[in-house]
Amino acid sequence: MNEQTGEQRSYWIETAPPGIPHPPPTADVTVDVAVVGAGIAGLSTAWEVARSGRSVAVLEAGRIAAGVTGHTTAKLTALHTLIYDRLRRTRDIEAAKLYGRSQTEAVRHAAEIVEELGIDCDWEDTAAFTYAQDTKGVGELKAEAEAARAAGLPAEFVTEAGLPFPVAGAVRVTEQAQFHPRKYLLALADDLIRQGATLYEHTRVVGLKEGEPCRLTTEAGTTVTATDVVVATHYPVFDRALLFTRLSPRRELVLAAPIPAALDPHGMFITPEQGTRSVRTAPYRDGQRLLIVTGEHFTPGTSDVEERFGRLADWATRHFGELAFTNRWATQDNDPTDSVPLVGPLHLGSRHTYVATGFGGWGMSGGIMAGRLLADLIAGRRPPWSDLYDPRRVRSAVREASAFLKHQAQVARHFVGDRLPSVAGGSVDSIAPGDGAVVRLGGRHCAVHRDTDGQLHAVDARCTHLGCLVAFNRAERAWECPCHGSRFDPAGEIVQGPATRPLEKRSLDT
Repeated sequence: MNEQTGEQRSYWIETAPPGIPHPPPTADVTVDVAVVGAGIAGLSTAWEVARSGRSVAVLEAGRIAAGVTGHTTAKLTALHTLIYDRLRRTRDIEAAKLYGRSQTEAVRHAAEIVEELGIDCDWEDTAAFTYAQDTKGVGELKAEAEAARAAGLPAEFVTEAGLPFPVAGAVRVTEQAQFHPRKYLLALADDLIRQGATLYEHTRVVGLKEGEPCRLTTEAGTTVTATDVVVATHYPVFDRALLFTRLSPRRELVLAAPIPAALDPHGMFITPEQGTRSVRTAPYRDGQRLLIVTGEHFTPGTSDVEERFGRLADWATRHFGELAFTNRWATQDNDPTDSVPLVGPLHLGSRHTYVATGFGGWGMSGGIMAGRLLADLIAGRRPPWSDLYDPRRVRSAVREASAFLKHQAQVARHFVGDRLPSVAGGSVDSIAPGDGAVVRLGGRHCAVHRDTDGQLHAVDARCTHLGCLVAFNRAERAWECPCHGSRFDPAGEIVQGPATRPLEKRSLDT
């Protein structure tokens, strides 16, 4: 751990109440709608469905709002870097308008929920900016401002953004917001309970049988029977439409440090330059603000994360002065190959199963949008943007071909390359305390971790999702799959899906 970059803990999880525990089911359950996953997409869907009078059960493998949503930067905005000009070019202006309207309505809907339920979640109205420091990016920004404005956003091109360094230009969209995501979702969960819904934590779903009704099977062997099922597990744990071929996992690092209120740049900022740099602040104690800086995106299991944390810290201190980092964490997103989330029926033959995934780093507005869209679909209604987000869409297949082929080539390199004997190098003796490596033992690939006490822990190195070799992230003490983003703790237990089975234990006595 590099003490200069703070404690390895999400600020949102550290500063939210622990929440009411929701034990796993002890018997079989029957409801109208079962939602798998209790992040912002899952809880938003459950809340919208429960409001319609249907009975709901939410099943979460860990704790509510403690997974991806608990590690976000929590920007609630319809300005998603450079999405509108891309949509206008790859689809048409109507698609851009539908995207803008659906995301803007999600931001407004969240504000209405906060007011209706009286949620104390550090809600702040603010502006969102996409900026560039390099003059080469100005043309893209002007095109994005024009496209976003045509799509219905209050967007404009500006040359000053309030940051403590000059920018070549920026797109500014007003009437956006930022908030504390875990406080918001815990309040949503409490209201779900008041409406009669049932929430289950530490309940990993491992089986889905579609039909009328559908049946889910948990790791403990209990069954949940439901008319409709929503899979909102960030990366789908059930992928009968092969959505994994259209999703690329991406991790980004986050650093947080208190700054004087006078240094607050007043807004939410992002640039695609330098592997992404994102900035926002949040309320902090003693009249200060908490600076939250995000960036250094990379594919899980492919990078020296400690080095990347150092680069992000250097960037932050260079622009904001000396900083005492209090927290650091990482977030994981899935980028869809055509830039639009996949929300709707799970596959071509679906009648009662739905999915929400591929938010591409914009899960706050996207998750709230998904909750409303899925609740409408379950009720037999089709919002105007249903086709835009439909996972079964084929119109964009040609347009997304380049990104699709690039992603599949990367996955193929792992599927083929990981099976070569030369992949696992070194020896167990060379693994330092706190580190891990994939080595060959008895002709098999083993993932071996040496803890800080010097004890060795060995597990099978093949991800239980589709068999790619994992790699060790020593900064976060985790085994990570570079193909589809599954993550495991040093003992092989699942930290993050789509894997639903842990890595098998291996003996070092070979």
